Amino acid sequence: MSILDILTIVLLTIGVLCAGLAFSKRGKNMTSFFAAGGAVPWQMSGLSLFMGFHSAGTFVVWGSVAYLYGWVSITIQWTMAIAGLLVGCLIAPRWHRTGALTVAEYINKRLGVFTQKIYTYLFLFISLFLTASFLYPVAKIVEVSTGFDLNLCIVLLGIFCILYVSVGGLWAVVSTDILQCIILTAALIIVIPLSIERVDGITNFITQASASFFDLTNAEYTLTFIIAFGIYNTIFLGGNWAYVQRYTCVRSEADSRKVGWLFAALYVVNPILWMLPPMLYHVCNSSLGILESEGAYLMMCMEVLPKGILGLMMGGMIFATTSAMNSKLNIASGVITNDIFKRLRPESSDKTLMLSARLSTIAFGIASVFLALMIPHMGGVVNVVISLAALTGVPLYLPVVWTLFSKRQTSYSVLTAMFLSLFINGYFKFINPVLFNFSLNRTEEMVLGVAFPIICMTVFEIYFLIRGQISGMYISYKIWEDGNQEKRNQISDQNILEAKKENKYSLRIIGYGVVFIGLAIFVLGLLSPFYKIFVAGTGTAFILLGLALVKRNSLKSVVEG
Repeated sequence: MSILDILTIVLLTIGVLCAGLAFSKRGKNMTSFFAAGGAVPWQMSGLSLFMGFHSAGTFVVWGSVAYLYGWVSITIQWTMAIAGLLVGCLIAPRWHRTGALTVAEYINKRLGVFTQKIYTYLFLFISLFLTASFLYPVAKIVEVSTGFDLNLCIVLLGIFCILYVSVGGLWAVVSTDILQCIILTAALIIVIPLSIERVDGITNFITQASASFFDLTNAEYTLTFIIAFGIYNTIFLGGNWAYVQRYTCVRSEADSRKVGWLFAALYVVNPILWMLPPMLYHVCNSSLGILESEGAYLMMCMEVLPKGILGLMMGGMIFATTSAMNSKLNIASGVITNDIFKRLRPESSDKTLMLSARLSTIAFGIASVFLALMIPHMGGVVNVVISLAALTGVPLYLPVVWTLFSKRQTSYSVLTAMFLSLFINGYFKFINPVLFNFSLNRTEEMVLGVAFPIICMTVFEIYFLIRGQISGMYISYKIWEDGNQEKRNQISDQNILEAKKENKYSLRIIGYGVVFIGLAIFVLGLLSPFYKIFVAGTGTAFILLGLALVKRNSLKSVVEG
């Protein structure tokens, strides 16, 4: 990687950081800091959800599958589009209706304090490892690409995320997510046509690739796996605490549906764009083994991108991962402040709660950085963490999502289903192979992880139905939920005006950010030894888009609106 590439990454990082810090004075209370005042436009929330859902693993893991097996990598990711559609139709509006600031608050009202405590501590523990697992791979990419010390990369990236999440809250996270999406999109717009040109066109690519390269499924990723993975994604997308934030921070149930539908639409188109470069690289070089294939995406970029633009692509991959990390930092801080600190000190003022929110973001971030620094000394812990995430996804989130639609489920049924499912999944993943030298294959593991929790909850539902039993906490919960709806319906004109101002301000900051990104691409195009007009033209298009956003969301337009 050249000095120009490194300079590009540094400048983009500074630009995104400045955009996040621009929200330092916007979070005045808990609702503003963790839910953006419940006024985020659904388009912004949907893009933020989209960016928060993928990381460097999208390019490394699925890029490897795309290189080795072809179109099946796109089929796998299309299950996320179906998941988004189902979540948008069913789960997202139900979460919005609860009026809860965090999932932990909902669990407290629906299932009781004891269940909330167990879920809260489990969530924070798992989130700590997941946040570190997001941070480590992207730091590794930076280390390999630049030659910088790995520990230095981890610390600097950690500070980068902690700074603007602790200062700007959810508005900063959502707005910088969109800028990061713009950077990634700009890089893809440039790399895809250059990659196609490298293999002498799509027709030549189709001719040279084997027929099985375009199969929707294969022996490794069967139709049964695809279906189970789709169910897993639906539950994970609908129940993950950081993603639930994106459904509850918008104005209405209708908007929360659109968040899921936008996510689905993006996951119909983008997997094709993402997976095309590593698929094309298979024609350029088909000799990579399984381990080497994890770098296929980056190898194609290095093959075709001019100096500076490679840094743009690297920046997009880095920001895709930090986006996922930022969401976890913000929601973890929300759980610590709203569901632990506030319970211990219920009389705390908004100022005290905001201080707690920022300090908890910093503390959780530092702990994640420390854990990421320890990963090289733990040996293979990233794979273990990723396995744990897959194993805990459905057992942890399904029982709570189920209670959104059932008045019968109780604290006992939810905890029993969760712990029993975690035990069964953990047993077949880690214990059974050691004791009996027998392990499940990829499809069997996915089916077990999805099916067993569903069976547990179904058995409890049928049992309660036969007995005619309704949860003892359901009536008090419904009163609380109805009260939240009344508060939401009694929003004053002043609050509506404030929400418009927040939206305009956020979009204006995004506009300035897009102009900055466009200028960077335009300059890189002028400096490029080839493809000057194409790269500079792409930069010009983003400059015009950014200026249009700034003009449309000027202070004058707020007053006129």
